[in-house]
Amino acid sequence: MNSNWNLWLIPALPLAGCALNGLFGRRFPRQLVTMVALAASGAAFVWALVVAARLAATPAAEIPHLEVYGTWLRAGSLSVPFAFMVDQLTLIMLLVVTGVGFLIHIYSAGYMAHEGGYYRFFSYLNLFMFFMLTLVLANNYLLMFVGWEGVGLASYLLIGFYFVKDSAASAGKKAFLVNRIGDFAFLIALFLLIKNFGSLTFSEVFAQVNPLPVEHNAGLLTAIGCLLMVGACGKSAQIPLYVWLPDAMEGPTPVSALIHAATMVTAGVYMVTRSNPVFFRAPDALLMVAVIGTLTAIFAATIGIVQNDIKRVLAYSTVSQLGYMFMACGVAAFSAGIFHLMTHAFFKALLFLGAGSVIHALGGEQDMRRMGGLRKRIPYTFWVMTIATFAIAGFFPLAGFFSKDEILWKALTSEHGSRWFWAVGIITAFITSFYMFRLWFMTFFGEYRGGQAKASHARDHGHAAHDTHGHTQPATEAQAQHTTSGHSHIHESPWVMLAPLVVLAVLSIVGGWIGWPEAIGGNQRFDHFLSPVISVHAEEAAAAEIEHSKELIFAGISLLVAFAGLFFAWLFYHRKRDLPGRAAVWFGGLYEAVLNKYYVDELYNAIFVNPLVKGSRTLLWRGIDAGAIDGTINASAVGAQELSAGVGRMQSGNIRSYAGWIVLGAVAVVIYMIVEGAR
Repeated sequence: MNSNWNLWLIPALPLAGCALNGLFGRRFPRQLVTMVALAASGAAFVWALVVAARLAATPAAEIPHLEVYGTWLRAGSLSVPFAFMVDQLTLIMLLVVTGVGFLIHIYSAGYMAHEGGYYRFFSYLNLFMFFMLTLVLANNYLLMFVGWEGVGLASYLLIGFYFVKDSAASAGKKAFLVNRIGDFAFLIALFLLIKNFGSLTFSEVFAQVNPLPVEHNAGLLTAIGCLLMVGACGKSAQIPLYVWLPDAMEGPTPVSALIHAATMVTAGVYMVTRSNPVFFRAPDALLMVAVIGTLTAIFAATIGIVQNDIKRVLAYSTVSQLGYMFMACGVAAFSAGIFHLMTHAFFKALLFLGAGSVIHALGGEQDMRRMGGLRKRIPYTFWVMTIATFAIAGFFPLAGFFSKDEILWKALTSEHGSRWFWAVGIITAFITSFYMFRLWFMTFFGEYRGGQAKASHARDHGHAAHDTHGHTQPATEAQAQHTTSGHSHIHESPWVMLAPLVVLAVLSIVGGWIGWPEAIGGNQRFDHFLSPVISVHAEEAAAAEIEHSKELIFAGISLLVAFAGLFFAWLFYHRKRDLPGRAAVWFGGLYEAVLNKYYVDELYNAIFVNPLVKGSRTLLWRGIDAGAIDGTINASAVGAQELSAGVGRMQSGNIRSYAGWIVLGAVAVVIYMIVEGAR
C-alpha cells in the first residue's frame, strides 16, 4: 500500500466544523461561526489540492491510492473495509465539491448575515460537504451508501431550513421521501452484488465483472444496472423521481447552489460512472440510462420556458442539464458526462449565486416579472450572470460549449448512440438557450417593473413562495409598491458575495479548455486523464473514427442553435414584448399544461399520495389503530370495569343481602353434591 496521504482529513474537517457550530454555535458570535465554517471547508479544499499534487506525482501503477482504516463489517465470507481511495475520477469530484463548496460558504457569510439560525445553517452546510466527500472517497458501495443517505439527510435539513414556512417544510419532506424510492432500488442492487460477487468493494466487484461477456439479453448485470439507475434517478432528479428538485429552491439560495451544482444531484452521475464496468456489459441498462436522460433533458427544458420565479427557472435547468449527463453515460461516453458535471458545477453555481445577488438587491423579490433594467443598478452581478448565461447556452469558447458539444457528438457517433438522441439533445440546447436568455432579458433589460406587478401574480400557477432572505414580505399591494417601486433601494451585493461570483465566472470561461477537442487543435486532456478509470472497452465504444471536419460541422450546428435561442429570446422579451402573451393565447391548453408542469405533481398526488394518505387513515388509523388495538384495550377496560361494578354491588353492607347470597351459595353447593353423587 502507498504512503499515507491522510485522506480521512478531507471529510473530517467539515465534520469537525459541523460539530463545533452545531454543539456550541448558539453561544458563538457570528464572526466565530463564520470562521469555523469557512476554515473547515477551506482546509478541506486545501488538502484536496495537496492530494491532487501527490496523485500527479504518483506512478500510474500505484493509482488508485488506498487507505484502509479497519474492517467495518464481516459476515461469513463478506468483509467490507472502512477505507477511502482516490483515483482520477475521485480527484475531479473532490476538487469540485470542496472548491465550489468553499466558494458557496464564503458567499453564504454575506447572504445569510441577517438570518436567524445562522450557526445552524453553517453546521448543516458543513455536514452536507462531509457526507458528499464520504460518498466520493468511499472504496466500496456500502460506504458510498452511507454518504448517499447522508446527503439526503442534509438536503432535508437545508431545504427545510425555513421550517416555519409550510412550503419549505413540505419541500424538505418531499425531497427526503422521493429519494427513499431510489434508495430502496440502490439497496436491492447492493444485495444482488453481495449474493453474486460476495463483495461490495469496487476493485473486487469489477475484477469479477470485467471477464464477463456482454449481456445481449437481460440478465444479472442488466438488473443491477437498472436498479442502480433507479437509485440515480432519485438523487440526480431524473424522470420519474425529479419532482423534489424544483421544490428544493425553498431553501436559502446558497443551499440551492450547493445542491444543484456541487453535491447531491451529482451523486447519481458519479455512481453510474464509477459503475461503468457493470453498465458497459449491460447494453439494455445503458439504453435505459440514455433514454431516461434524454427524455428528462427535453421535458424539464420545456417547463423552464414559462417559469417566472428566477430560482425555479434555474431548478428546471438543473434537471435538464443532469439529463445531458445521463445521456452521455447512456451512450457509454462516461468521461463526457463527468466533464459536463464539472463545467456545469461552475456556471450553475454562478447562476444560482448570481440569482441570490439579484434577490438580495431587490429585498427578497424572485418574480422576474417584477424585475427589469437591473444591469445598470447591479453591474457586477449583471456581468457575471451574463458569462454564466452564455456558458450554459453553449457559446464558444466558454466552458459549457466544450462539454455539451462533446456529449452531442458522442450521442451521434457512439456505438450506443443514436441520431434520435442527438436530435433531442440539439432541440434541448435550443430551448436551454432560449429560456436562459429569457431570464437574462427579463431580469436585466428594459424598464424596472417592481412597482407595476399585480396582486394576481401571486396566484399564478407555478409561482412558488419566495426565499425571503431575512426580509419580511409586504402585507399589501400598496406596501409592496412602496417597498419595491423605483430604484432607490436597489443595491449591489457586498464583496463577500461578489468575490466568489468572480472566481466562478473565470472558471465558467476557462473551465472547459481542459477538454479542448482534437478537431480544433486540442488533445482531449480530460478524456485522457479519466481513461484509467473508465473501462477501456467503454471508451472504444464511445469513440468513433470519423473525420474531424464532420465534428466541426456539428459543432457549428450547436453554435447556430445557441444563437437561435438568443435571437428568439431577444425578439420575444426585448424587441416585441407582446409576443409572449399572444403566444400563450395561441398555444392555449398546451401553454396551460406547461405552466402547470404537465400536472405531474397533481397526477402523483392522485395516484400515490392521496390513496396512501386516505388508506392510512381508513385502514391503519381507524381500522387497525382505533378499531382493533384501541378497541381491544378499551373493551378490556370496560369489561373489567363492569365486573368490578358487579362485585362491588355484592359488598353492599346490607345484612339481608348477605343472607340471600349465603342461601344462594348453599343451594349451589347442595346441587353440586347431588350431581356428583349421581355420577
